[in-house]
Amino acid sequence: MSPHTTTTPRFLEAVRPGRADWLELPPLRTSAGLARRALRDRLAAWQVPDTMCADAVLLVSELVTNAVLHTFSERILCGVQLMADARLRMEVHDGDRTGRGIPECCPGPDDEGGRGLLLVREVADAWGVLRSPLTGGNAVWASFPTAPQRPGV
Repeated sequence: MSPHTTTTPRFLEAVRPGRADWLELPPLRTSAGLARRALRDRLAAWQVPDTMCADAVLLVSELVTNAVLHTFSERILCGVQLMADARLRMEVHDGDRTGRGIPECCPGPDDEGGRGLLLVREVADAWGVLRSPLTGGNAVWASFPTAPQRPGV
């Protein structure tokens, strides 16, 4: 995805050569922008429709921002995979070993932040949090179809 690309770890399901990509990021606020640009470029190369690309870029931005702002990580791993069933799966792994997990989303009406996981919940059709086998921290994942679903399908 960028000059910070890592060798392909094996924690996305059913890794398909040429259809999975990884990015290692420093725990800096600028990392969300790096992740957005890298993901946009990768999805364009995979010819993912623009609307799905926009959703994926929004989600990865929120997940990387959460990892930077709310964890004690020395690095962040960001992965994306185009699945065999025409779904896109993204994962962001942090290195926070405190065991705190992901906080609940309960922003107040006047809060300027705290809505990242609410966006993930609305945009993705599936998402969750696991313990990362690579970093020992949290692995937040989200997935959705790469083409709009027709009603009744």
